[in-house]
Amino acid sequence: MKAIRQTRIREYPLLVRGKVRDIYEIDKDTLLVIATDRISAFDVIMSRPIPYKGVVLNQITLFWMDMFKHIIPNHLITADHREYPAKLASYADELEGRSVLAKKAKPLPMECIVRGHIAGSGWKDYKKTGSLCGVKLPANLRESDKLDVVLFTPSTKAALGTHDENIAESEGRKLLGDGAYDTVRNAAVAIFNAACAYAATKGIIIADTKFEFGMLDGEIILIDEVLTPDSSRFWPLVEYEPGKSQPSYDKQYLRNWLLTQDWDMKPPPPALSDEVVKETAAKYLEAYRKLTGKDLGITL
Repeated sequence: MKAIRQTRIREYPLLVRGKVRDIYEIDKDTLLVIATDRISAFDVIMSRPIPYKGVVLNQITLFWMDMFKHIIPNHLITADHREYPAKLASYADELEGRSVLAKKAKPLPMECIVRGHIAGSGWKDYKKTGSLCGVKLPANLRESDKLDVVLFTPSTKAALGTHDENIAESEGRKLLGDGAYDTVRNAAVAIFNAACAYAATKGIIIADTKFEFGMLDGEIILIDEVLTPDSSRFWPLVEYEPGKSQPSYDKQYLRNWLLTQDWDMKPPPPALSDEVVKETAAKYLEAYRKLTGKDLGITL
């Protein structure tokens, strides 16, 4: 495997080149979704990729989708590159481990965020207002405290390069309609609770996460990535100490480093050092090992 910052598959049209994923249209019903090694922070894509990051994201998503397919269907067709169309055979080295064929669904226009601890934008919101997305919280909460009740806090789905905005439940219901809103909220909370219980047995706290759902043939399904270090905050259980920011297995390490740089959070980003790239990659690989009990056989 090699680091992949960008793919160029000539045989099929490129539909989306996002912060991480390159998505190609195989036919009217099928997508090829490739998790590259691009990494973004503060909605800016860094100039250097993080080796094997895309493989970790893809493999963790597959792990969770299989675990929770009884809760809600997902978009997966196959993750075995040997089952892909023959035209893709020459790209096997780029596709192995980091890609899937997926059913083409219409993404719902809302990010579905579930929070078990108060951190990140939720902590900032609480400090200003005492609430989180319109939900009044108890006084005197500390940063990283566990919430008494898991919160479902939707947000807008921003265009590439812009920021998602937290919204109240009433706004989410206007976006989706009551039936769809209840379906995604119930599925997101059920998956989050089950994942947290499982992760705790592996020494990991899942502080919060973001899900995406789509509509296919009148049915809501789970799409995109699931409970990865990009879409979630993973904290080591043994080091958990509320009242401050937590060490993590996700890209918080990179965010913290960027905050020490003379940077206005706009492109171009600071150049990543070899040390930052290697340490970030190590955190992604450790998250995979701890969650799945497997090893990708990668040495940095």
